[in-house]
Amino acid sequence: MTDVDGALKQAMTSIEGAIGAALVDYNSGMALGVLDGAGGLDLNIAAAGNTDVVRAKMRTMDMLGLQDGIEDILITLSSQYHLIRPLTGRTGKGLFLYLALDRGRANLAMARHQLTRIEADMEV
Repeated sequence: MTDVDGALKQAMTSIEGAIGAALVDYNSGMALGVLDGAGGLDLNIAAAGNTDVVRAKMRTMDMLGLQDGIEDILITLSSQYHLIRPLTGRTGKGLFLYLALDRGRANLAMARHQLTRIEADMEV
């Protein structure tokens, strides 16, 4: 099992094109851990803003009566991908992994696959 810092470091070093990673509590909007690279992103601001995205999607699913879980949320910018992955383990309830990628260097399918593996190995 990997701790939060180890999981974020693994995301930044093993996922091609990663420019920032964070573990976020979407109840409070606070980043519990951040690791930024050359992207220049303020991951604390990103954590708070993406908390609104997760809350809105969960609220919408509730209003629609969908009894499904969110695997991940993808936000595509002209130069970046932003992946939001709510944790599914019992200790990760209310948390999500956030990963920002350089679109020109990243392989989105591989990034999603690796983020899934990192989540499975992470202990919160």
